[in-house]
Amino acid sequence: MKLRLMAVNLIFNGNDLLLMKRAPERLLHPSMWGAVGGHLEPEELSDPLAACLRETEEETGFRPDDLTDVRLQYVLLRLKEDELRQQFFFTSATHRRDYTDTREGTLHWIHREEVLREDREMAFVFRALLAHYFEFGPAPHPWVGTAGWSEPKEGQGPLEGQRPLKAQGPLEAQGPLEAQGVDQALPGIRWIPLLDPQVI
Repeated sequence: MKLRLMAVNLIFNGNDLLLMKRAPERLLHPSMWGAVGGHLEPEELSDPLAACLRETEEETGFRPDDLTDVRLQYVLLRLKEDELRQQFFFTSATHRRDYTDTREGTLHWIHREEVLREDREMAFVFRALLAHYFEFGPAPHPWVGTAGWSEPKEGQGPLEGQRPLKAQGPLEAQGPLEAQGVDQALPGIRWIPLLDPQVI
């Protein structure tokens, strides 16, 4: 299994969030909406904040001293085929609204009430993370999220881009959720607070 490590910065200016409409030739999520960020370099493996600040400056022109209240808010784990993806999501604020152009895509300040618009195409994990942050953040501690399948609650519909998973075929050909009797599941994220238990 391969490992992909990424650091992301959710940059706010008042009630506006800086989002990127990714270029169509990008490897990950082409033409979709995302945040500023990218892969950790080998020397950054023990310092995701350094990767976050480097990617922010490369993609926006914002230097570290242009940002305030930079904090880790989420660690997100997702299995994508044979690749384990771990993303460190930081939040920050800036007084600047001007940014430099980037080949990664086009940057836009979006009011928080417009961020999760249904016609704004984005990865389901990113949409779910933003929905969680807008409801519970900013938090005094980071959250850890694991992406997977979950049985929908009564009256709950799929998020944008989600499709139910239905059990088909004999039991031995079914996945673990189906084998447990779950005949319909939706992609989702389970969140738990990351806290120091203060024990050895």
